[in-house]
Amino acid sequence: MTEKSSPTLAKEIAQIILDGFHNYFTEFERYTLGARQRFMDADWKSCQQASKDRINMYLDKILAVKEQVLAVAHEHVMEPPIWADAKLEYSVLIQDLTNFEIAETFFNSIYCKFFDHEHISNKYLFVFPSEDQFSRTIGLDTNIFNYYHSKGNLRDLLASIIHDFDLGLPYENVERDIENMRNVILKELPADIIRNKDAYTIIHKSVFYRSKAAYLIGKVISEELSVPFVLPVLQNEQRKLYVDTLIFDPDELSIIFSFTRAYFKVDAPVPSEIVRFLKDLMPWKPYSELYNSIGFNRHSKTEFNREFLNHLKKTDDKFIVAPGIKGMVMSVFTLPSYERVFKIIKDRFTPPKEMTKQTVKDKYMLVSRHERAGRMADTQEFSNALFPKDRFSQELIDELLKVAPSTVEIRGDKILIRHLYVERRMTPLNIYLDNATEKEAKVAIDGYGNAIKELAAANIFPGDMLFKNFGVTRHNRVVFYDYDEICPLTECNFRKIPEPRTPEQEMAAEPWYSVSPNDVFPEEFRTFLLANPLVRKIFDENHREIFDADYWKGLQQGLLEGKVMDVLPYSAKRRFTWQAEINK
Repeated sequence: MTEKSSPTLAKEIAQIILDGFHNYFTEFERYTLGARQRFMDADWKSCQQASKDRINMYLDKILAVKEQVLAVAHEHVMEPPIWADAKLEYSVLIQDLTNFEIAETFFNSIYCKFFDHEHISNKYLFVFPSEDQFSRTIGLDTNIFNYYHSKGNLRDLLASIIHDFDLGLPYENVERDIENMRNVILKELPADIIRNKDAYTIIHKSVFYRSKAAYLIGKVISEELSVPFVLPVLQNEQRKLYVDTLIFDPDELSIIFSFTRAYFKVDAPVPSEIVRFLKDLMPWKPYSELYNSIGFNRHSKTEFNREFLNHLKKTDDKFIVAPGIKGMVMSVFTLPSYERVFKIIKDRFTPPKEMTKQTVKDKYMLVSRHERAGRMADTQEFSNALFPKDRFSQELIDELLKVAPSTVEIRGDKILIRHLYVERRMTPLNIYLDNATEKEAKVAIDGYGNAIKELAAANIFPGDMLFKNFGVTRHNRVVFYDYDEICPLTECNFRKIPEPRTPEQEMAAEPWYSVSPNDVFPEEFRTFLLANPLVRKIFDENHREIFDADYWKGLQQGLLEGKVMDVLPYSAKRRFTWQAEINK
């Protein structure tokens, strides 16, 4: 080196990256902490925009730091030994940070902007963490949790909870909310906990904000049991608060933190502390999903990669072509022992699909930044991923090289995939229905109709609504996962099919009326959705409006007027207001 010694340059690079990380994390917290004010103001459009901005901001910060590193390192930036030294320097700089794991991922992101996922080694970047961020156990730290003991008076305990969490607005009817919560507790909690004078309740001091709701998350603890709970608080049109429900069901809790939901905004100066707490409540969820749920989607990818490498070491099954009807745009494969699918964009799309690869990428980008309303699967995007060749079935290798030769390359004992998406594995709806009982089919079809409606409420039109493009989760929720034809609902032109004027028009095989690219004729949905008599019956009972252009136009009008519709992450039957209406 001529201009600077290698150690000096490595220190400069490490400091530039650390300064960039601090700048990023400060900005992340600014978007996150602003959630309380946006909730108080009922500024739901700003909530949505802040969610998008918080995600987009990461790449902006990475690109800025990349340019700063390049400005000091010049051509030496492509010398891996410099990065080995920079990593050592950076490790020292971040060793006392409470968010060091996020800082490590930030370093990785800068490195990969130069090397494009080549020279991937723990020598140059943090393939493995420098230390275990989860080594500490969760104690009853009064700086982290609010601690409650009933002392035999459940109403006083519930009143204290409502009083302690200042959400900036008055409550509509505190006594009613307390009574509603008390009734649920008496009904759903084991009597041993309720009567146990040594039982206590903890609630995390950080409020979880998402969409139109503020969530209090905690658990009830006794010597024998630990029961997690979620308490969602909403506001009415008069800007007064009310407790919407109280949920103890672990499946409902899992759905609230689902991969199909937008990320929470929760004050997390020590991200691992929040994640450890959530892991304690939902031990079945991997760390990658929990980091994702609170907005650290880039670090989620880091955790996913570590989990995936660990899984490969412990298993020996082979990647195979995913079951189901092959896609026209994507080739999908999976590892039977792993609950993920891997999706690659084909080089050529099966007719009649007409779009570019970039168009498909843009659609997936739209979903990653959009309110997913619990009905679209989140995806993680990877570039230049290396897989062990001996873990791929020969059928899969042949398939990938046939449909995506520009994306897939065999490199010795490795398979390089230049671009792919990773998504939670679900059972395709068409396959699920083939094996479902009548009761299961009714639930799934009703869920399918609700999925279409809830996507519409979030300003998403699926485009291709065939059953094969929807999946069924382990909680039997129907989720959309094929995004190549989605578009904002407000961009569609919903029309009724004109009445034929002549017998020739009525008998014509092709439309006798003009059709523009964005035209949608909901009446036509019947043709491919209602061939099955059971499906027809369910739709006519519950979702007939889906075939009416006026229904879609009404949704459009509401969206264009700036309305943000309610799409809650739990069953309507759980809502206190719903119970009150039923009991009238």
